[in-house]
Amino acid sequence: MVSAGALAMLACGSPKENATPRAAVGVESTTATGRPATQTTAKPRVLFLGTSLTAGLGLDPDSAYPAVVQRLAARDSAALDVINAGLSGETSAGALRRADWLLTQPLSLIVIETGANDGLRGLQPDSTAANIESLIAKARAAQPAAAIALMQMEAPTNLGPAYQKRFRAIFPTVAAKSRVRLLPFLLDGVAGRAELNQDDGIHPTAKGAQIVAANVYRGLKPVIDSLQRR
Repeated sequence: MVSAGALAMLACGSPKENATPRAAVGVESTTATGRPATQTTAKPRVLFLGTSLTAGLGLDPDSAYPAVVQRLAARDSAALDVINAGLSGETSAGALRRADWLLTQPLSLIVIETGANDGLRGLQPDSTAANIESLIAKARAAQPAAAIALMQMEAPTNLGPAYQKRFRAIFPTVAAKSRVRLLPFLLDGVAGRAELNQDDGIHPTAKGAQIVAANVYRGLKPVIDSLQRR
């Protein structure tokens, strides 16, 4: 379980940090302005919409977990065009507002990692759930052919077990209601392990990001395999 102090670091730093979606190394997926470029290859385009955990705060771009997922897929002969749209400090409401322009280009898969900063701020789980449902609905309307996956997130311990339980339930409930794939807790196997986290205690090191990526890739592999068959 993530500690309260560790989760507090999720909102640290200016929201401007990592605000520009960036492609994984070796993939020309964005323009100089950060707006997704026109897709010129047949490779499935995967958008990772998330917080600083997705952005890879404190890491080189090619060490953030979306870039590692791309390399894991390539190892299995699945070429992906990956867009890292992580933004430090963003809440689910912010993700909902920001999604419009991210969804303007063709996408094959949309991976949503949001809610950790909602939990940090003690926001009402019902509001977070409503934002995530709206975000999924917006993604589906803009990209009806794209698969969508939602990442399980956890609340800090200092808000008490009742809040933690309600917060944890958001994700399986929304995933079932919205008919999207639910992925395991993003920091599973990494949270709380000092050797796998940076000095802030929450953002993974490059080694920790590799474990995160392996977990994410396992959850996404059936979807990625289906995309390769299209």
